[in-house]
Amino acid sequence: MISRRRFLTGVAVVLAPIGGAAHAQEYKAQQAGKTARIGMLRQGSPPDPNVEAFKQGLREVGYVEGRNISIEYRWAEGKGERLLGLAADLVRLKVDVIVATGDAAVAAKQATSAIPIVMPAITDPVRLGLVASLARPGGNVTGLATQNDELPGKWLELVKEILPKVSRVAVLFHPMYDRGVQLKASEAAARSLGVHLQALKVEGPDNLMAAFAQMQRDRAEALIVSSSALFYVHRARLVELAAKHRLPTIYYQSEFVVDSGGLMSYGTDFHDLFRRSATYVGKILKGAKPGDLPIQQPTKFELVINLKTAKALGLTIPPSLLGRADEVIQ
Repeated sequence: MISRRRFLTGVAVVLAPIGGAAHAQEYKAQQAGKTARIGMLRQGSPPDPNVEAFKQGLREVGYVEGRNISIEYRWAEGKGERLLGLAADLVRLKVDVIVATGDAAVAAKQATSAIPIVMPAITDPVRLGLVASLARPGGNVTGLATQNDELPGKWLELVKEILPKVSRVAVLFHPMYDRGVQLKASEAAARSLGVHLQALKVEGPDNLMAAFAQMQRDRAEALIVSSSALFYVHRARLVELAAKHRLPTIYYQSEFVVDSGGLMSYGTDFHDLFRRSATYVGKILKGAKPGDLPIQQPTKFELVINLKTAKALGLTIPPSLLGRADEVIQ
């Protein structure tokens, strides 16, 4: 694996409160004098490299699991319907902070308005109803917000770079993840680039095989896998199906390529977000209020290319694209 330069950008976002000042005061009183305990609510299953990045970030701010802090892990194992119950379990344990992303963060917010919630990554918390504004979160939620809604145009441009004559591109989207925002952005990008976009809705893992069969019937020439916790949990299956159908595919996160053997990814450096989220946890454990900590946005974006997969698909990646990659897998 060859490390290359990183893509940089930056900004800030926000969150909204749910009442319960008296309950929050009671919660703080109960926590006085107790060893710090974090609740980690995840949609997938262990092992999780992002959790390891978070623990690295904790060490950087002076907290070591098993020494001066403990972590209660709750794994939904890809079953979104379990998240609210798992969040409620962490609330009953009276953890000091809950760390959760995406649908898990929404479930945590539904479960408590008192315990601080730190989000390592979430797409547009305002639209999800978690926050009221960008700069001043208020309430009990803070963290980092991803910019995946702005990436569909870039994904399609990258597809065009490796397949200049492409005319039919499929996109997998999960309707519950972002309420169709990424799909609308993909459609707009497709119109501007003169590409026919085939949108395929996937509501659960049982829909994946049917979606790929539909792509084959419609003669899709490439595939975009948009952002969704569902797709992340089932990334190995997605990469396997893309290889079986010989579909050049771009993913939104590097694990699809680095760990599962996908062709290409472009998106937020999630390891960096999880590591940075530990700074929020550290500040909250030292007395800061989550509502006073502005939401931050990513500063690192990664382009990762797997040349082994490209060769298996009979693709030649342009040298200009390889030169811009952060990582090239040989």
